[in-house]
Amino acid sequence: MAEVLQTGQMLANTYEPKRKFRWILEIDGLDAYVLKTGARPQATFEETTIDWINAKRWLAGKMAWNPINITLYDPINPSASVKVMDWIRVCYEELTGRMGYASAYKKDITLKMLDPQGAVAELWDVKGAWVMDSNFGDLDFASSDPVEIALTIRFDHAIEQF
Repeated sequence: MAEVLQTGQMLANTYEPKRKFRWILEIDGLDAYVLKTGARPQATFEETTIDWINAKRWLAGKMAWNPINITLYDPINPSASVKVMDWIRVCYEELTGRMGYASAYKKDITLKMLDPQGAVAELWDVKGAWVMDSNFGDLDFASSDPVEIALTIRFDHAIEQF
C-alpha cells in the first residue's frame, strides 16, 4: 500500500526561499539606497547546427551575458542623475565628442542576495559593466510618483561566488 504523506513531511522545516526584495546592488559612484529594481545575470548560448545526412544536431556555441536592466530613484541630493551622467561622460563626452578608455568607464558591480537576517546568501561579481542605455524618465503634472532613471547595463562576465 502506498504511503500517504502529510503536508509537514513534504516540506523541509529549514526551507527558506530567497526573496526578491532582499538584495543590494553595489555600483561605485551610486548610492545603494537609490536602487528600485534590478536583475540577476542571465546568459544566452548561441547554437551551432551540425547537419548530417537527413538529421540535425545542435551544440552549444558561444555564451554571452545579457544586459541587466535596473531602475533608480532620483533624489534631489545627492542626485542620482548627476552620478549617472558622470559615469556616462567617462565613456563619451558630448561637448567634445571624445570617447573614454574602457579601463576608465567599465566598473565592477556586486550583487548581494540577503537572507532574512541580512547576511549575504548569494554573491555575484559582475565585471566590466558600463551604461549601454539610459532613460531619465518621464514627467507628469498629474502624478505624485518619484522620478526614476532606467539603465541598461552591459557587462563582460559575471561570477557567482556562492
